[in-house]
Amino acid sequence: MDRPTNTAIDVRFLTLFSSFLYFDISFAVWVLFGALANLIAAEFRLEPWQKGDLVAVPILAGSLFRILLGWAETRFGGKKTALTGLGLTALPLLWSWIGASHFWELPAIGILLGVAGASFAVALPMASRWFPPENQGLVLGLAGAGNSGTLLATLLGPFLASRFGWHAVFGLALLPVLLTFLSVLLLAKDGPRPSGTRGRARRYRQVLRLPDTWTCCLLYCVTFGGFIGFTNFLGIFFHDQYGVSAVSAGLLQTLVVAAGSFLRPVGGCLADRLGGQAVLAALFVVGALCSLATSAFLPLPLEVGTFFLFLGCLGMGNGAVFQLVGSRMRPHIGLVTGLIGAAGGVGGFLLPIAFGLVKSLTHSYAPALLAFSGALAAAAAAGTLDRIPWKRALLRLLSPSPE
Repeated sequence: MDRPTNTAIDVRFLTLFSSFLYFDISFAVWVLFGALANLIAAEFRLEPWQKGDLVAVPILAGSLFRILLGWAETRFGGKKTALTGLGLTALPLLWSWIGASHFWELPAIGILLGVAGASFAVALPMASRWFPPENQGLVLGLAGAGNSGTLLATLLGPFLASRFGWHAVFGLALLPVLLTFLSVLLLAKDGPRPSGTRGRARRYRQVLRLPDTWTCCLLYCVTFGGFIGFTNFLGIFFHDQYGVSAVSAGLLQTLVVAAGSFLRPVGGCLADRLGGQAVLAALFVVGALCSLATSAFLPLPLEVGTFFLFLGCLGMGNGAVFQLVGSRMRPHIGLVTGLIGAAGGVGGFLLPIAFGLVKSLTHSYAPALLAFSGALAAAAAAGTLDRIPWKRALLRLLSPSPE
């Protein structure tokens, strides 16, 4: 292969930057309901289970839209798909800014916010296609660090809402969305693709026959599902469990989420060096212990510190999972990113609903935290069993057979 020219190198990194920015701002928009949940809940007098539903709807919608946008990225290219996604993202922001005065509007807005969450299925392939397999963990970790956009929402959202109202926060979010649209339009470029990939939209059946697809879906359902679920729900948790104000809950939420956001590239880099499965097994064990500890409701500083380590493990796990994706399923990365991202979104959708229901039924979050600890322990075991024949047979059974 010829050595890339300076221009090619510039295009690669400009596209990586645009992918990161697209992911970052889109994620900030996606989790606005979670960041502002305490203020919205106060206005509409929501019960704990309704709070869980409020923050869960955008997550589920994002997981479903990821499949669609993953297909669109493969069919039309990442740049066109990203620009379309950003345009659609403006719709729920406008609606929330000038409307959303009735409770029935919130689920509809939440569904539209899912388009922003689906940016994952476009941003990662758009960056990945420019870089060789040996750099996939780091590159996908850097692009995936755009989930740090959650920090913008949880840090600035409650602060601005306390001064201007939560409706105004959605209006203010239109400005970074516009700037991101211009960045993608002017800086990003679609990278080279394996021959025969572009224009072939009906490849899902082939991808679903790959055992690695199912393994990564299950692992990402736990890592990303846990990360985005807690990202949206921790503000509610700190407010309800420790009685802190909505703004203080947002600050604590931001501090904890920072670990998962910024450590994602570290997880990808470690996976490049040590192997994704080994890194994931270690992270799941530590995460399970952290979840177990948080269920005891430690004094607030210790609880926040434990959650910081906990979400750091989940964030690094996200990077490690996509090191496996980039190294093992590179020809199918557009489609498989959508599918795996959807699995992660489903996990994130179930978590706040489960926490809200458990709180309503038992008046405590402890059983839900204990259950998630068990899920992490099971994932630690499942992620290390690839060499056992029964697991390969089970994956072949789950994978659709060719006609």
